[in-house]
Amino acid sequence: MGTPVPTAPRQVGLLVVDEDPANGAALRQVLDSEGWRVRVVQDCPSLFAELKTGEYSLVIANAATVGVTTRAFVTLRELCTVPVEEGARLRILYLVPELVSSQFVGALEAGHLPYVVRPYHFHEFLEKVSDLLVEIKAIETHIRQVRYEFGDLRKKKKQAGTSNSMFASRESFSYSDEELAEYERQEADASKTRRNKPRTNLGGSDR
Repeated sequence: MGTPVPTAPRQVGLLVVDEDPANGAALRQVLDSEGWRVRVVQDCPSLFAELKTGEYSLVIANAATVGVTTRAFVTLRELCTVPVEEGARLRILYLVPELVSSQFVGALEAGHLPYVVRPYHFHEFLEKVSDLLVEIKAIETHIRQVRYEFGDLRKKKKQAGTSNSMFASRESFSYSDEELAEYERQEADASKTRRNKPRTNLGGSDR
């Protein structure tokens, strides 16, 4: 009898809901860099179709696209607030445009739903994503490795947060050529470590 061939762990699935193609593309680029499987949809009907597959651990939704009084909002709230001890397999992170934050923040806080107000820096965004994935055991460890630990740089370069772009503006979070080179080196080392370390799928069931 032959030795069973181990199957590769399934990638963690992330579903992005944003009607703005530029925002969706920016999020995909950032999330793809972590090795996650990312799907971007632009409306609520597509959101429902993807949720039926059961292939996602996290929904990242633009609050302006999903709203806070829609059937999509109610469905996501019900799915994403299941306690971990009851077998939670899905979480949500809302993205709230700063200029219209007053329309959404109250309802999100009342529903105990996590959110971030944009613009924000992608380091903080990825840390929030990883916190939610760890919570439901979709990944094992938080994203707080060496590439996020050059804290002195981050303290010196405060985020202005005055535009309505997806991430903090280059002017409010700029780096010198030397700093960027060091960051790229750390990113390469971290990526190599991830590739060499066996990963176990702990969240959800394979279809």
